[in-house]
Amino acid sequence: MANEKIYGMLFSKIYPMLYAKAERKGRTKEEVDEVTGWLTGYRAEEIASLLTTEITYGNFFLQAPCMNPNRKQIKGSVCGIRVEEIEEPLMQDIRYLDKLVDELAKGRSMEKIKRE
Repeated sequence: MANEKIYGMLFSKIYPMLYAKAERKGRTKEEVDEVTGWLTGYRAEEIASLLTTEITYGNFFLQAPCMNPNRKQIKGSVCGIRVEEIEEPLMQDIRYLDKLVDELAKGRSMEKIKRE
């Protein structure tokens, strides 16, 4: 039930919370867009455009241009749950983005965040 709730929430309501979290720690919206683009294949302009639509958070990921195959290298916990152990693929992709933003907020370098 909780998964369906987040899947159905509007992208335009959730995404600003992600960059607000990063901005509180001195990072920028552009950096959040960069890690989001790395994960999903969306360009910053596409993300900005989607913020003006009724796309749900779940569909944002389901319709992503190209989920990065290196996302499987993302390890660690978000809200006490290890992202690499999440079995439901859509929820795992959502939590991968949460983890990337957490790493950004903690001051990690972009190269490390992007697993380069």
